[in-house]
Amino acid sequence: VVYACSSSSFSFPLVAMKSSTQGMLYALTAFLIWGLAPLYFKHLSFVPADEIVTHRIIWSCVFLILLVWWTKSGRQVIAVLHHPRYLLLLTVTALLIAANWLLFIWAINHGHMLESSLGYFINPLLNILLGMLFLGERLRRWQWFAVALAVSGVLLQIATLGVFPWIALTLASSFAVYGLIRKKIAVDSLTGLLIETVVLTPVAAWYLFGYADSATSHLSQNSWSLNLWLIFAGIITTLPLLCFTAGAKLLRLSTIGFFQYLSPSLLFIFAVVLYHEPIVWQKWLTFALIWSALVVFSWDGLRHSKQN
Repeated sequence: VVYACSSSSFSFPLVAMKSSTQGMLYALTAFLIWGLAPLYFKHLSFVPADEIVTHRIIWSCVFLILLVWWTKSGRQVIAVLHHPRYLLLLTVTALLIAANWLLFIWAINHGHMLESSLGYFINPLLNILLGMLFLGERLRRWQWFAVALAVSGVLLQIATLGVFPWIALTLASSFAVYGLIRKKIAVDSLTGLLIETVVLTPVAAWYLFGYADSATSHLSQNSWSLNLWLIFAGIITTLPLLCFTAGAKLLRLSTIGFFQYLSPSLLFIFAVVLYHEPIVWQKWLTFALIWSALVVFSWDGLRHSKQN
């Protein structure tokens, strides 16, 4: 792999590689890191979730500023700053991703890893619907069947357990809408993510340094190892998002959904094997329906590719 930075986007392409293959590598890298990230944040479970999010925002912003300086892509940032529509949309995506981060970390550190996994299994199917509604991507018959199976799984859990899976659906919908808006904005991944974190950083810095008052909120009183863990949360945040937004520019939204099986699968394994979260038969049935939907969707996609 040759690591390279173009003037318009931060990327790591293989030499002479097709754009679709590059997109697949970006997507694979993003979702593999996201799949392992819960172990990272679980290690920091003694730190309040809102503080972890502020660290993710602040250190991501610092890291991205250094990347922009290194790649000499400041002109792109300045160009976007002169477009109020782009700024407005990136403010919306910033709020969406911040809410997603906060809920995800809270859920991981409060014993809701299984429901988080369910949310990211549902997310690819939401991508299909959004691609149909807003990007003109037509759904085939078997894709409709896959969506119906997923909806049945959610409704089954509500009917049998009497519990609305709000964590799962909020995580799925917030990230699906984030991906849709970022795909529609003509802004490269590095510039867009930098502006998102710049929008959020003043609020994050005020909260961390002026409002938060916990055992870990005062960096001067923390151990150096803890501060390093918190600082590197920014890199863990930034790298997969850069890969995701770069991949989303090169792939259909429904194709991006295929790679999203990886991170929730790892999350499910961690929840059951490592952290022993209880899973009743109703939840097993819900997961079975969601997994069946993903199998149908994948089979239909492969069949359609061969026909073409």
